[in-house]
Amino acid sequence: MLSLRINIEKTIQQKITDTEFEQFLKLVFEKTFDKKDFLVEEGNECNYIYFINKGSCYSYITDNKGEKHAVQFALEGYWISDLFSFFSDKKAIYTIEALEQLNVIALNKKNFKKACDNIPVFDRFFRVLIQNAYVSVQYRLAKTNSEDAEKRYFEFSKLHPDFIQRIPQYLIASYLGIKPQSLSRIRNESFRNK
Repeated sequence: MLSLRINIEKTIQQKITDTEFEQFLKLVFEKTFDKKDFLVEEGNECNYIYFINKGSCYSYITDNKGEKHAVQFALEGYWISDLFSFFSDKKAIYTIEALEQLNVIALNKKNFKKACDNIPVFDRFFRVLIQNAYVSVQYRLAKTNSEDAEKRYFEFSKLHPDFIQRIPQYLIASYLGIKPQSLSRIRNESFRNK
């Protein structure tokens, strides 16, 4: 649970009290998923927000041809959910799948509301967390629509070297909106130029 506390304090840029943290811990629970398990499936309601303690997972949307398009990756210290479903009470538009065995801390909707209503620092924490996620999505959309594949890959690898090491390359290609063959070519050219 130490990594959770570190994540919270880093996000809000302040220490939280033991009492605040203990109150929050009463609202969450640990859960394990095996590789390829779904944390949520498109078409079902998403009732949880997950903090990744150990392992990796990703969210994706499936197009009408059955092709998966990676939307988000999460490793240790990241949060993941289908926020559209979580906040709207509608069916999930994303599937979240474990890439490795996962140990997560889960927070359901009812307890999310309790945390925000009863522990003011968590209202701030989740506001900042969701605000940061929104900014990240806006930045990614801008880059995807204005930069070439090579530049997007190099920026991604610079910002997220841990993803490059642990996430399969075909998923990174999907996330960047390029074909796996194009990503292989970009990577091979960069190795030759070093």
